[in-house]
Amino acid sequence: MACPWLRQCRRWSANCASTSLLETVRHFNGRAAPPSSATSSVGRTSRSPGPGSEGQLSAQPTRTHLKTFNPTTSLQHNSRLLTPTLQSCRRRQYLHTDVKLKDPYTLAQKDLTNLYDDIRKELFVSKEELKSLCDYYFDGKGKAIRPMIVILMARALNAHSNRSGDLLPGQRTIAMIAEMIHTASLVHDDVIDGSDQRRGKRTINELWGEKKAILAGDFILSTASMAMARIGDNTVVKVMSQVMEDLVRGEFMQLGSKENENERFKHYLEKTFKKTASLIANSCKAVCVQVNSDPEVHEIAYKYGENIGIAFQLVDDVLDFTSGASHLGKPSAADLKLGLATGPVLFACQQFPELHAMIMRRFSSKGDIDRAWQYVLQSDGVEQTKYLAQRYCEEAIRQISMLRPSAERDALIRVTEMVLTRDK
Repeated sequence: MACPWLRQCRRWSANCASTSLLETVRHFNGRAAPPSSATSSVGRTSRSPGPGSEGQLSAQPTRTHLKTFNPTTSLQHNSRLLTPTLQSCRRRQYLHTDVKLKDPYTLAQKDLTNLYDDIRKELFVSKEELKSLCDYYFDGKGKAIRPMIVILMARALNAHSNRSGDLLPGQRTIAMIAEMIHTASLVHDDVIDGSDQRRGKRTINELWGEKKAILAGDFILSTASMAMARIGDNTVVKVMSQVMEDLVRGEFMQLGSKENENERFKHYLEKTFKKTASLIANSCKAVCVQVNSDPEVHEIAYKYGENIGIAFQLVDDVLDFTSGASHLGKPSAADLKLGLATGPVLFACQQFPELHAMIMRRFSSKGDIDRAWQYVLQSDGVEQTKYLAQRYCEEAIRQISMLRPSAERDALIRVTEMVLTRDK
């Protein structure tokens, strides 16, 4: 039996016209939007799949406010009463008609300029070899999309909260911490995966060996934790500590496979949240709690980061099938070689059931990788995954549009377009 999540996604693609992000922006800024997918299929549920449930997600008592967009339900705006602050800003957003979106990197440039220099200062150690390992990926040549999003979110939230748009010191520190945690996770991932290339150059484990790579990743995480503690806000520490827990849980999820075909897609999306989206979501929330005490505003920041993070990973999974190693900085079909069934493969299963057996043996038999590659390219798995990423981006736009208009808020809308159209 086909998984209900996959069946629903296939119906979206068949029944809905393609929607540009500009149309979505117009919709959330109060302009008339043409009938399209921009006005369907967004809802709110909790994140973790419940045992034995089909398309149902169970509540988590200790974190009930951390809910996610369920791509299998139709768009229904939350009917519960919002606080006066959010009610008024929601009314204002419909009066906002400026859809000439600002360039995100231009707006964040001032705060990004010395970010990597400051990270290297945080990582300063007298032992030259350890310093070389820690500085290796902080060369300022990365996309810096996570700190950029955190900086824009902080400025947008400051404007929303009637403060100066300038960053608080703690907010900029969170942008640094987000990049440090992300980079440490890459170092550890490369060891686990046995990768020899990252960002177009040799990996730390390839150059210095696995033991030193693990220690370098640990040192980066410990330094990030110390920087977190210096902010002096227990809520920030709690929020950002959740990221590290999610990273470990997500990695364990990636090491396993679900025998039940109906559970695989939920497993995949939850793993994607924990390994990729949790960092962005919780970083956005962390910069929010420093300037605003309203839980509804915290939720907006968190939900934007969650949805943009999942969309980012979905596009990354697409690029593994559509982009060459020269673009990605890593070999194409890397996920299949690691035994991972990502969105394009899971969607392709509906047209090529032979893939199920390959997934369970993690593409380990001779010829599995080549056959799986061909099945995905012959199916509509890539297009379905792209479409799902668009759905998450539309929900991210819906969330961020609840904030008061500002250049940074609009730049965060523009980020969704960058995520969907990137080729590396």
